[in-house]
Amino acid sequence: MIEIRNLTKRFAQHTAVDDLSFSVQPGEVLGFLGPNGAGKSTTMKMLTGFLAPTSGTASILGCDIQSQTLKAQRQIGYLPEGAPCYGDMTVRGFLEFIAEVRGFRGAEKTVRVQNAVEQVELETVLAQSIDTLSKGFKRRVGLAQAILHDPRVLILDEPTDGLDPNQKHQVRQLIQGLARDKIVIISTHILEEVTALCTRAVVIAHGRLLADGTPLELESRSRYHQAVTLVADEALDRAALAALPGVVGVEENAREHSLSVLAQPGAVIFPQVNALIAERGWQVRELNVERGRLDEVFRTLTRGEQ
Repeated sequence: MIEIRNLTKRFAQHTAVDDLSFSVQPGEVLGFLGPNGAGKSTTMKMLTGFLAPTSGTASILGCDIQSQTLKAQRQIGYLPEGAPCYGDMTVRGFLEFIAEVRGFRGAEKTVRVQNAVEQVELETVLAQSIDTLSKGFKRRVGLAQAILHDPRVLILDEPTDGLDPNQKHQVRQLIQGLARDKIVIISTHILEEVTALCTRAVVIAHGRLLADGTPLELESRSRYHQAVTLVADEALDRAALAALPGVVGVEENAREHSLSVLAQPGAVIFPQVNALIAERGWQVRELNVERGRLDEVFRTLTRGEQ
């Protein structure tokens, strides 16, 4: 288990992390969300022992990160923001160097490096210098060094930032495979990462905790939760839709003849909307019930914190 209690970090007059508390249980993949400058990377650096907090505590599997730093760090695989590596080293040379830093020698070093290489599919670039790799492969090298010692905790700071859609998909698949037997924290400002990877999300801004819940719980806070979106071949009667029980409003979408019918909090309006469509004989090509929009929840939570 990871525990963060009243964690605070100040730089002169600037408070980067402000009395932050939360915990992460085994089996959870936690998305650590916030806008740029929210304090995500500072929190990760304190959690991994690279930065001392001004006040508060953090522990990794029962090891206090300040008083038992090395013991805690042995449990952690850390991918810093930007996945920094020694660019002039080959992939194999870099991973062998990291294995030796971790205390592995001889046959065990070889096995550890080979296992990490196979897990993140680096076989084709082992002889290349890291500077010559694509961003996607550099992220894989960063992941390989983070998992080489088979840590029980993975802390990944912006693991897919700057990658193209194919590279993001590849890295996400890797993380999903690694998450089966580890505690994983993913610090990101990319909201799609949460629904793609995470079982839970924490939202912060200006170092303060704003929300903590599953992606579904956060989406349920959206005003689009249980909204019904219609796409038709003709203009629809907005007034008739707005008059239905449980409906709080109707919005036009950018797509022609597309409307979103918004539900009152706690209301389920799909049966009423569907019945009206049948009654009016509308030719509706698409009819969807929304879970909610995480981006809208994120903006609502952080707008006052910018």
